[in-house]
Amino acid sequence: MPKKDFIIVAIDGGAAAGKSSTSRALSSRFNLMHVDTGSFYRATTLKLLEAGVPAQAGEALVTGLAGLQLDTKTEGNQASIVINGWTPDAAIRSEQVNANVSHYAAIPEVRKFLFDYQRSQAEIAKERGFAGLVMEGRDIGSIIFPEADLRLYLYADPAKRAARRAAEGLTDSIEQRDKMDSSRKSAPLQVPEGATLVDSSELNLEQVVEHVSELVSAAYEN
Repeated sequence: MPKKDFIIVAIDGGAAAGKSSTSRALSSRFNLMHVDTGSFYRATTLKLLEAGVPAQAGEALVTGLAGLQLDTKTEGNQASIVINGWTPDAAIRSEQVNANVSHYAAIPEVRKFLFDYQRSQAEIAKERGFAGLVMEGRDIGSIIFPEADLRLYLYADPAKRAARRAAEGLTDSIEQRDKMDSSRKSAPLQVPEGATLVDSSELNLEQVVEHVSELVSAAYEN
């Protein structure tokens, strides 16, 4: 029998490194609640854009964030942010959001606004009967859950990531996103100290999932 009945798996990495596909597969295999924090920033970006709030610190941003009430909806193993009763849809993947999300995500007030909400997902996962939480993003193992039972950093060759991004129908620049996310002052994209590195450049999804599943199984035993 596993020594732990609940674990937290933190998966970080740049765009199109395989975080989402791997996280979804793990959530199904181990009954983990899957949380895509990128969707949190995308949804928040969309709501701020709709309200005409510029991507810069200031009174307008503070007021705009104060008007956003957050909740969580689960469907199967997938958790979704709910903002003022609205559940994100395809609009968060629009070209407008793609072009702006890194700008809003770089603002400390925005990251602070979402910090406690992201941390709260662990308790929600426990309350809703999941065996653990798998959370993906760019600062999960370094900022949100540095105490996670398993911290992974997925990466791949930039050209392969760009091809994956294009296959998803997204047009944002991989290199530009990486540069902005890695150079921002607040919670930059980085390899968390002590995290396990997983290079998905030459591996298909099944191979990545099998490798990471072994690490998850070990995390339950330690």
